[in-house]
Amino acid sequence: MPRTSQPNWPRIAETLAARIPRGALHPAVVTWSDGENTAARRPWAVAFSGGADSLALLLLLWAHWPERRARMVALHFDHRLRGRASSADARFCERVCGALGLAFIGGQWTDARKRASEAEARAARFAFFQQALARRRIRALWLGHQQDDIAETMMMRLARGSGTAGLAAPRPLHRMPHGRVHARPLLTLKKDELITALTEAGATWREDASNETEDFFRNRVRCEALPGWRGAAGERDALAGAALSRALLEEDDHALEAWVDELGALSADGRLLDVKKLDAKPRAVVRRALHRWLAMQPDTGDLSRQGFTGLLAAVEKGAFTRFSLGSGLAVIRKGVLAYESGPAPLSKSLSRKKCASAN
Repeated sequence: MPRTSQPNWPRIAETLAARIPRGALHPAVVTWSDGENTAARRPWAVAFSGGADSLALLLLLWAHWPERRARMVALHFDHRLRGRASSADARFCERVCGALGLAFIGGQWTDARKRASEAEARAARFAFFQQALARRRIRALWLGHQQDDIAETMMMRLARGSGTAGLAAPRPLHRMPHGRVHARPLLTLKKDELITALTEAGATWREDASNETEDFFRNRVRCEALPGWRGAAGERDALAGAALSRALLEEDDHALEAWVDELGALSADGRLLDVKKLDAKPRAVVRRALHRWLAMQPDTGDLSRQGFTGLLAAVEKGAFTRFSLGSGLAVIRKGVLAYESGPAPLSKSLSRKKCASAN
């Protein structure tokens, strides 16, 4: 049997770039990528699963930013949940990178459980990404999320009661700790637009059969809820509408963050929260300030939603209060909230059940 010729990936990338020019990518990401910020000037890492979205991302970065090719690395994480198919994904990704002359780093989930949850798989994947970024001192991680992902994420987070910060995800530019940035230039494009452009360019990609199962919440939203919702919208472009809502929510989230900054209620080291400065402010602002304070404490335990609401009410009241928090206490004394080590009075203990994020 004659050997099948390998795809000409450089030519496919150039053809795809002609169909999806730089102007079609998210403008905030394009502007950031061409700027003088530290993260954009350093090497770039691209999350590359081998699926259509991440393949389109890799090819477009290669074609539209040729000056970055020598400092671009693809990261592939083998979850080892699909046997030979997972291994084939890794080999495919490595071949594509080899044809494009890009560095490739692969990782494996060595302690994966057979029935691992979606959250566990995501945590393992991002742990691999962070380790790879740290080793190479890379601050920019490119991700292939597109407009369908916006709608899916919004539906999932509405189901758990997220606020503006959660509903504004996935963001085109998400600034992370230690100066790192997650960049998502494909949020202006729909999944079917990417599929059409890839097909016309002659590309092939890997299909993850597990995406069609009902094992994970996101899969059920993608396969059941999203098609019905788009159909119910009729002539309205539901995906574009969700993308616009996401952008507006991000603007509101930035406004709330700026308001909290201006109040200056949190001490420089994050240990103290001056609740007097939050007096009579909207609950959304007080909530945001309290979340910031909690994130800076050494141990908050698994604070329940009910527990957070109780602490929020105490901060709004501003009177002397002691609440159980992790292995210590949240104490409001003389209008200042502080964390203190020590046992909590049983009468004031908060529930320690898992808390769904208010963000």
